[in-house]
Amino acid sequence: MIKLEKHGYIGILTIDRAHALNAINSETLETLYNRANEIAKDEEMRCLIVTGACKAFVAGADISEMKDLSHEEAVDFARRGNRAFCALENLEIPIIAAVNGYALGGGCELALCADIRIASEKAKFGQPEVGLGITPGFGGTQRLMRTIDRANAMELILTGKIIDANEALRIGLVSRVVAPESLMDEAMSLANTIAANAPIAVRNSKKAMRFKYMRLLEEDLENEARLFGDCFESEDQRMAMTSFVDKTPKEEFKGK
Repeated sequence: MIKLEKHGYIGILTIDRAHALNAINSETLETLYNRANEIAKDEEMRCLIVTGACKAFVAGADISEMKDLSHEEAVDFARRGNRAFCALENLEIPIIAAVNGYALGGGCELALCADIRIASEKAKFGQPEVGLGITPGFGGTQRLMRTIDRANAMELILTGKIIDANEALRIGLVSRVVAPESLMDEAMSLANTIAANAPIAVRNSKKAMRFKYMRLLEEDLENEARLFGDCFESEDQRMAMTSFVDKTPKEEFKGK
């Protein structure tokens, strides 16, 4: 489900649920949390690359698991997502997301946990949750506005639109766009450049740059989790997610 390989000082973490386009479920979150703790204890690793298997980075959270959650269960699901994502984000070593395909919903939120994002020309980004009757639940409302400007973050989240790699580059969501066949080579080259520098200086530079970013994030994520859970008391959420899973036409949202 989540593979961890080492190449010298470089770690490669691969989300591998190819049958579900790497969609995140509870088991994935628990495994990700454990992998992050494993990496944190590795004193030799100097940089981590996060990517996805097959044609997707992570296509989102697993809607079939989410659709029937109660309010309390949804809040707990969001908290478990935040626990896993924060464990990854809080690693002292730099993280590079090599986004090879769909990075939607939870996938975009996972990419936002990285310090640097490189995209394949085939990558797609978006926070389409509002079309499913919910808010982003794994930090999207917080990390996106800490990464790109407020207006573009608002537009992405409130419209639910999906953008391509070049648009992601234009708004600053990724730092470069490369040919699909070059993605991992580019990520490895960047990781090796970082790893060749003084490890303590690199870790401390990351800490210094993220200090202001991280303040109040935990409180903001908890607020997001509660609002995410509120959506699971609505008729709109039940209708939209059932339609998604059953592949039937979605009805008009009623605001109930």
